[in-house]
Amino acid sequence: MPRKKKEDPTLRFADMLSALGSESRLRIVRLLLAAHPEGLIAGSIQAELGIAPSTLSHHLEKLRHEGLIVSRREGTFLWYSVNLDGLQELVNFLYAECCTRSSAAGTGQSLVNVCH
Repeated sequence: MPRKKKEDPTLRFADMLSALGSESRLRIVRLLLAAHPEGLIAGSIQAELGIAPSTLSHHLEKLRHEGLIVSRREGTFLWYSVNLDGLQELVNFLYAECCTRSSAAGTGQSLVNVCH
């Protein structure tokens, strides 16, 4: 089977899910969700999760590269926060085909109720 083109959204979302597949990165995203919308500086993330600074830097860069978090500079500090648009796109992708093969599709039931 030929390799899919990079334009295939499945590859993009697979990379996002891969980034979330690390326990540390998943903890970072959850912590940043709890701190939304302000976010946290790297030192606060490190203190909360006990991740070594160099390892934390690697994890933050991976999450940023995959569009799951964003950073902003305020003075000498880098603030990190969740990219809600990126997470929403990921969730939308996962649910896009939900229940399309069942008779429950189009019944007006909520997505959560239908898919459980």
